[in-house]
Amino acid sequence: MAEVIWGLATSHVPSIGAAMDNGKTGDEYWKPLFDGYAPAREWMARHTPDVAIVVYNDHANAVDLDLVPTFGIGTAESYQVADEGWGRRPVPVVRGAPELSEHLVRELVDEGFDLATFHRLDVDHGLTVPLSVYCPEPGEAWPCRVIPLLVNVIQYPQPTAARCYALGQALGRAIRSFPRDLKVAVFGTGGMSHQLAGARAGLINSEFDRMYLTAIETEPAKLAALTREDYIRLAGTEGIELIMWLVMRGALSENIRRVHETYHVPASNTAAGMALFEELGA
Repeated sequence: MAEVIWGLATSHVPSIGAAMDNGKTGDEYWKPLFDGYAPAREWMARHTPDVAIVVYNDHANAVDLDLVPTFGIGTAESYQVADEGWGRRPVPVVRGAPELSEHLVRELVDEGFDLATFHRLDVDHGLTVPLSVYCPEPGEAWPCRVIPLLVNVIQYPQPTAARCYALGQALGRAIRSFPRDLKVAVFGTGGMSHQLAGARAGLINSEFDRMYLTAIETEPAKLAALTREDYIRLAGTEGIELIMWLVMRGALSENIRRVHETYHVPASNTAAGMALFEELGA
């Protein structure tokens, strides 16, 4: 049977990818962020999954505001890297895992989650930056296959944090019911606190972020109880992306080990965080 082997929570700030693509990771501005990633990257390189499920949001690059699914999942053989206005990132095409995708669709629909299914999808920085955080030098191909799992965090009403946590729990059950031996990692992406526009543009709430980094391991139900308004008030309009971390956390069991965490302010105008958890099993 398939198993979840680790979970990664990470920011997906587009400028993180740009810093890597343009050889700026050793610059004074960026070096502290990338030094913080190093221990997690070394550990993940020794624990390569067969498939990574990346929970992210599209930024109106593949899904515009004419049609915004609450949740969606990719079922394709591969996913092209989106051109977000500056050309495609110089990273490999993302290889899919359609057999597992189709299993997840069926299981999650049967659990009451009405997913949009994407048979063709270009993936933007929300997905490719976390893959680069995981694997900075993929060469010709990423080290594992990938299933995109999209969450609407842009257009109101976004799903509640509690619904995202429940989706993660159902996702974990669905993965573990897949009748093939596969090692699966789950990424929860986005955040941490930031606001890009309006009167509070530039907001960063480090106290809330550090609480979140602790509670995502030990008290996820506390984070799931926060309302949309709580997330926006405490973490900013874009900080609501943190609900996607709860999908990752829900897919893990209660028996996990924190491998590494790092927190850096700012990455662009965003508080950037990472937390890596090893699944120890029942």
